[in-house]
Amino acid sequence: MTTAGVVERLFRHSTGPILATLTRALGPDRLDLAEDCLADALELALRSWPVSGVPANPRGWLFRVARNRALDAVRREKTLRAKLPLLTEGVPEADDGELALMFRCCHPALPRVSQVALTLKIVGGLGVREIAPALLAKESAVAQRLVRAKKWFRESGEAVEVPEPLEARLDGVLDVLYLLFNEGYQATTGELVVRRELCAEAIRLTRLLIADARTDLPRVGALLALQLLQASRLPARDELLPIDEQDRSRWDAALVREGAQVFERSCAGPELSAFHVEAAIALCHTAPEPDRRRILALYDDLLLVRPSVVVRLNRAIALAEVGGPWAGIAEVEALRTELAGHVPWSAALGALYLRAGDSDKAARHYRRALDLPCSGPQRAFLERRLAQCG
Repeated sequence: MTTAGVVERLFRHSTGPILATLTRALGPDRLDLAEDCLADALELALRSWPVSGVPANPRGWLFRVARNRALDAVRREKTLRAKLPLLTEGVPEADDGELALMFRCCHPALPRVSQVALTLKIVGGLGVREIAPALLAKESAVAQRLVRAKKWFRESGEAVEVPEPLEARLDGVLDVLYLLFNEGYQATTGELVVRRELCAEAIRLTRLLIADARTDLPRVGALLALQLLQASRLPARDELLPIDEQDRSRWDAALVREGAQVFERSCAGPELSAFHVEAAIALCHTAPEPDRRRILALYDDLLLVRPSVVVRLNRAIALAEVGGPWAGIAEVEALRTELAGHVPWSAALGALYLRAGDSDKAARHYRRALDLPCSGPQRAFLERRLAQCG
């Protein structure tokens, strides 16, 4: 792995623990300072490691550099000197520090969309260009939300600790982990089909919730099951392909088994969350011949617990598998007002019109999708489909 790859991997796995430790020590009002110190450490790693080599304990190296930057700032600023002893802790490990930071970002005083954007930025390390598609929002709107959310984070005065009770904040955290995994499963920017590090990080953080008795709840288990079942397909996603065109022999059977086991455990009790329904859909797809009518019925259930335009779009595609492409087209066209400016909407119509035999309309929608911002693999996929329209 290249030095840049090592730093990228560390960035995904170390941002949470290091930021949590620095923010706890410096206080929430110094979040920007903590982020700047970590950014300086990552930049120094990119400059020095190609020459000196990757250190034996790279996370420890990053933390020490970031901490030293923070110590310099503390020594320069009299009002921060009282925090000097708090910065002498050892290298942070994956503990409740990350949970504390996630729950701190998902404070109920913030609107849910702001909670999600802030946590994806601070804990997940995503940029505005990655967060905006996940929230079906414009980049400018996400940037403004982040400015306001970070201002609230700095000024609210609440310590970075795991709160009690957790119930009011848990769903926000789960939404973040869901979207973080999705960005890894189908990258919306860059030249990669998938970003395995983001998927692995989302799974790791969800496992942290499962390992804590306070958050080992059915809907958390259902989210982990969904992530594992989706992650089982990653070996077959060298290029962007619909699930029906993937080489199933390359799916990770061990992850399928674990996902099924975790899902079964999560179903103990009366709770039915959106994650339960999505995991059930993912489990249906692992069958050699998926039950299309069952999948469509599950999307109907999903609309009851998570009514959204994205679910309606996915249900329309499932409907086309049962009722034919024209039935799906009618449902997708009904979403024009909400989704016409987004790649998945135009791509879905392109695929359905192509199946229906109307290659002219299919080509029109694929061209429309290509006019929108998308990743390199998305563009290559759309160009291949456009070529099929003749």
